[in-house]
Amino acid sequence: MYGSRGAGARASVAVAGAALLLAGCFSSGGGGDKSDGNGGSDNSGAGITQQPKNSDPFWVNPTGNAAEQVATYVKAGKEAEAEQIRKIAEQPTGEWIGPENPEAEARGFTEAAEKADRDAILVLYNIPHRDCGQFSQGGAADGDAYREWIDGVARGIEDRPATVILEPDAILHLVNQCTPAEFQEERYFLLKGAVTKLKSLKNTKVYVDAGNAGWGHPDQIFDPLTQAGIDEADGFSVNVSNFYSTQDSIAYGKQLSAKVGGKHFVIDTSRNGNGPYTAGEADENWCNPPGRALGENPTTKTADPLVDAYLWVKRPGESDGECKGGPKAGQWWADYALKLAKASD
Repeated sequence: MYGSRGAGARASVAVAGAALLLAGCFSSGGGGDKSDGNGGSDNSGAGITQQPKNSDPFWVNPTGNAAEQVATYVKAGKEAEAEQIRKIAEQPTGEWIGPENPEAEARGFTEAAEKADRDAILVLYNIPHRDCGQFSQGGAADGDAYREWIDGVARGIEDRPATVILEPDAILHLVNQCTPAEFQEERYFLLKGAVTKLKSLKNTKVYVDAGNAGWGHPDQIFDPLTQAGIDEADGFSVNVSNFYSTQDSIAYGKQLSAKVGGKHFVIDTSRNGNGPYTAGEADENWCNPPGRALGENPTTKTADPLVDAYLWVKRPGESDGECKGGPKAGQWWADYALKLAKASD
């Protein structure tokens, strides 16, 4: 009901293996990059390449779910469907680090990105008591486990370039009391510690999640953001896994920025092309809503100097949860992906 649940990672062992395979397959030369000669590789059989670095410095994973779907459609002779899914496969998306092998996953993704001369986008979503019992419930067992997990992520990133989106919904659920009172002080402490740890790395940018334009008001969240360490972070993220328009997200972000020292922010534009869905039950309009479309492609060339980037934090085509016929949260759903892509024509 409040945002980003449903963007959970794939099984961590599988992701770690794929990431490490990727890290060994990339070269920083111009081999497979048809766009600008700054890296890239065709590991999937789908011809996936990197985007021009001057406008989109983020890494495209050439063996992600969308790339695999393109290859499947090409093999089956479904060229029209392949071209639709290629709209997703050829854009950089967030890599959601799983709970079991954070060091291996973070290392694999950042090494692959660095060898392609790009920055990895990593999403950290493992705070204890996350998601308030919805489709992506879970998270680290306790504060000690979470700190150990963050340490693993940091060891995996090292000095390689990374942009980190920190804990979608974590602050929002503090403000709306979804997170029980007895866990709130610890959550602030864990978030602030995570910011400090990640910002100790040489080339890591950190954006603390700050909800979306459809929730509450900046007056309700600026103090929690401060308690969570926004002063030390590069900024905050808005609209993660949600559908609010870029225009509304910019307005929300600018109002919030004014209350937290002019901090910059990033916007998840992955599925906001048609704005939010309002025809269903209010508490499930975030979950696999019909009629949505891909939004602006990821880029650092945005409409406002306070907006550092449009990002696809949520991977389009991966389910929000078992609602409206969808598979489990984070699993690839080809039919929904096709609808998102076609609606963006």
